[in-house]
Amino acid sequence: MMDHVARLRALRRKMSEQKVEAMLITALPDVRYLCGFTGSNAALVVTGRRATLYTDGRYTTQAKEETSGARVVIAAKSALKEACTALGKLGVSHAFFDPSSTTVAQLAVMKKEVRGGFFVPAKRALVGELRERKDTAEIALMERAAQLGCDVFDKLLPKIESGVSEMEIAAELEYLARKMGAEAMSFETIVASGSRSALPHGRATEQKLPANGFITLDFGVILNGYCSDMTRTVHLGEVSRAEREAYDAVLEAQQAGVSAVKPGATCDEVDEAARSVLKAAGLAKFFTHSTGHGVGLEIHETPRLAQGQRQVLEPGMVVTIEPGIYIAGRYGIRIEDMVLVTEDGGRILTPASKALIEL
Repeated sequence: MMDHVARLRALRRKMSEQKVEAMLITALPDVRYLCGFTGSNAALVVTGRRATLYTDGRYTTQAKEETSGARVVIAAKSALKEACTALGKLGVSHAFFDPSSTTVAQLAVMKKEVRGGFFVPAKRALVGELRERKDTAEIALMERAAQLGCDVFDKLLPKIESGVSEMEIAAELEYLARKMGAEAMSFETIVASGSRSALPHGRATEQKLPANGFITLDFGVILNGYCSDMTRTVHLGEVSRAEREAYDAVLEAQQAGVSAVKPGATCDEVDEAARSVLKAAGLAKFFTHSTGHGVGLEIHETPRLAQGQRQVLEPGMVVTIEPGIYIAGRYGIRIEDMVLVTEDGGRILTPASKALIEL
């Protein structure tokens, strides 16, 4: 059970610290996080004393059933316009919004409804900062989502064989996920085989799986709104010595990244822990993306584990550790786990085997 009242209280503390009188929240994941509403149209107004959710008539029953900690208003026309009108009558001098999530179109509506510079972009994503640290209920949901992903992977393995198309494998994976309880996939499933495995985001195509070569599977499931994310790379046919050495280097880099996850570590320190292993193996030039990212109600959240990112990890954060190498025209290898930052280290939430699987 999510404690939305406590989340709103925490947001108000942040607002008070930043001298923010009122906030207009338009990002649907932020709205869900703060009051529980899961509809597709919503605006949430939060002040020092109250929170009010604005939505439309399609959600009259749903909003009342789902929302906690906030009053529900069913707007006659536009939920956003009605929220802005109400804000303008509250007697506050300004209302802040998150510029990283409020769209240009939404901002145009806001400025039209209440003129004179009333709406001010916040310097910090206050709700986003709260969402970085998962509470006990969130962690339990994410553990279940992560385990479901692992169970799907185990059931998929017997279906992977030469001559089957990448799209068939993706379809089978997603079918299994839904059949086993997932409400949706976290993102478009990646199945990249043979030379296409060198594409970091090689979405499934009609290409047939090779008789010999790597297959990268990157996917996630959603349970109760929370995402999972994992990647495993398997091999069809006999593995060459060079391929095995490359796989072992990526696995060592991934394990080094996982071991670096702990409270007080900076994001770039975790990135460097993984990257340095690939440097030592002479493979650093083939590692072309960051080491990881936060996960939660959205598949990509802060913090970002990359070079130059000095944010400090804190207990309750859930991040991915996913180094990879991509050798154009030959193959790619990526291994990814979700890792929970604990009080004294990191705990893997995706326990599926990372040993090289030969099929």
